[in-house]
Amino acid sequence: MIALYVYHVKQCDPKKCTGQRLTRNRLVTEFRKLSQIPKRVILLDPFSEIILSKQDMEHAVRHGILAIDASWAKFTSDSVEKLRGIKRALPFLIATNPTNYGKPIRLSTVEAFAAALVILGFEEQAKTILSNFNWGLNFLVVNQELLQLYAEAETNDHMRELQNQVFQEL
Repeated sequence: MIALYVYHVKQCDPKKCTGQRLTRNRLVTEFRKLSQIPKRVILLDPFSEIILSKQDMEHAVRHGILAIDASWAKFTSDSVEKLRGIKRALPFLIATNPTNYGKPIRLSTVEAFAAALVILGFEEQAKTILSNFNWGLNFLVVNQELLQLYAEAETNDHMRELQNQVFQEL
């Protein structure tokens, strides 16, 4: 099991906020101050040049994964600039959350965690967190082929090659 952390930047609608629901259900640990964030955590950063892969698994198991709970409408590279951690992007995936259904890359916090967990080989933990949302497990169905492909990548470079292959096929 991988420790999951969420940093709230207080931008999203509390009724739709998947990070807050995960916090209420005690599936993640919430941080509201920068100083609380562990220095060695893997930070899911959509602006990172390095894509998460199995190469990051040992580090994730030891130090956990942090997602930023923010609104896509207000989220910029400045949002992650001062955050600590080892920054990793997620590969191309399709959102299935009600706000961004069918949109590429615009994952909710729970979808981002689930994607990271599946890529790192923790599919059961991904199912557990997604099952807290009536639409959650649909994320795994819609992205099944992509997630299986990405879970095979042993290194960050291999992940980049796979993602480029996916983009070419699109």
